[in-house]
Amino acid sequence: MGAKPVVGVPDAAAPAGLLTFDVVEGSGAVAQAGDAVAVQYAGFNWSNGREFDASWNRGAQPFTVSPLGSAPVIQGWNDGLVGARVGGRRLIVIPPELGYGASGAGGVIGPNETLVFVVDVVSVNGKS
Repeated sequence: MGAKPVVGVPDAAAPAGLLTFDVVEGSGAVAQAGDAVAVQYAGFNWSNGREFDASWNRGAQPFTVSPLGSAPVIQGWNDGLVGARVGGRRLIVIPPELGYGASGAGGVIGPNETLVFVVDVVSVNGKS
């Protein structure tokens, strides 16, 4: 944990629903609805494995998701970060309906794209 991840997307059909997996189980506070959760992350397209965004590329400044559950981020983040622990690294695979849907985003995420994120939980409510 801590270093920017390298992700390989399998040559298989994307899962139909939201998928979360703790690659590294954290030992700190558990993220719950309503919390402010600071994270480092990298995002990849399932279809081609290309990275489209990463906090590590911007000087590794953590990004805060707040309030978790209704934060102004894609719904897959609001749902996929619940239960993550500080110090952990979570893989979140987000289907299009919980991501950017049919419209895609910014020319780097195509229509109906499944998204793959690797997220390191830095703090919950300011506590690391």
